[in-house]
Amino acid sequence: MSTDSPPAPAPAPVPATAPAAPALRPQPALTAAGTVVAVLDDGSTVPAVDSPRPHLHPVRTLGGTAVTGTAPADHRHHRGVGIAVPDVDGTSHWGGRTYVRGKGSTLLENHGAQHVVEQDGDGAGTARQVVSWRDRAGGEQFREERRLRAAAAPGGWRLDWTSVLHARHPLTVGSPATNGRPGAFYGGWFWRAPFQGAEALVADGAGTALAHGSRSPWLAVSTPGAWLLAVQHGEVLPWFVRTEEYTGFGPALAFDARREVSPDEPLRIRLSVLVADGPAPAPGTVRAAALGLLATGVDA
Repeated sequence: MSTDSPPAPAPAPVPATAPAAPALRPQPALTAAGTVVAVLDDGSTVPAVDSPRPHLHPVRTLGGTAVTGTAPADHRHHRGVGIAVPDVDGTSHWGGRTYVRGKGSTLLENHGAQHVVEQDGDGAGTARQVVSWRDRAGGEQFREERRLRAAAAPGGWRLDWTSVLHARHPLTVGSPATNGRPGAFYGGWFWRAPFQGAEALVADGAGTALAHGSRSPWLAVSTPGAWLLAVQHGEVLPWFVRTEEYTGFGPALAFDARREVSPDEPLRIRLSVLVADGPAPAPGTVRAAALGLLATGVDA
């Protein structure tokens, strides 16, 4: 199985009298229908080579089934649900190796980090974060305003995600695809699931081959125990979808060309996701649920 992360180092020997581990502060959570459904991890313990960033993990259905994975053996830099971009003016906010034209996947010293500099919420279903995206030298590339909301919804619970990324100076966003690797246009809002195989459905039909690269406004990913229905609000980007080697998906910011971002035009990412216990209903019911999510929208 392929991986973009370097081999894990051998564990250091433990001294006879090991120092006490530092206490970890509790991470805030989102609740829906009186149940904790998602934990906001600020990313501060993520190794530098994995491009630290805030993310949601674990995320669960109302029935308790986990629907996110973090630091899996195949791609240790995959972290729950977050915004991960392989190339922001040469800085990796994805983690692991970088695809270099003519050389392939190469481990570079180009890893950035996203730091939560402000955070508040109601202690239940809503949270707000201000995230500073910094390059390896510490220079700020984006200042992101992120709003999250969890609420009960027919068949499960709903996550609303809004991010507005303000560029500090003109820059471009790329992907392995724009750097020469066909089909590898991943990068942006990304959901890593723990599913061992899954089924994909978009407006045009079923199957990962059809879903990958589709500009359908919605995507459903399902297994016998749980299913996810994601819809894009506003600009509809092509979906990056994997369901075989691993299960992960998200709208691609840089599909076939680098994306220019200027201080005058912030980058907006807006999605809603229905998280439900499985199995998924019939395709017609899934389509109706998608239309319902699209009709209600999220805050701009």
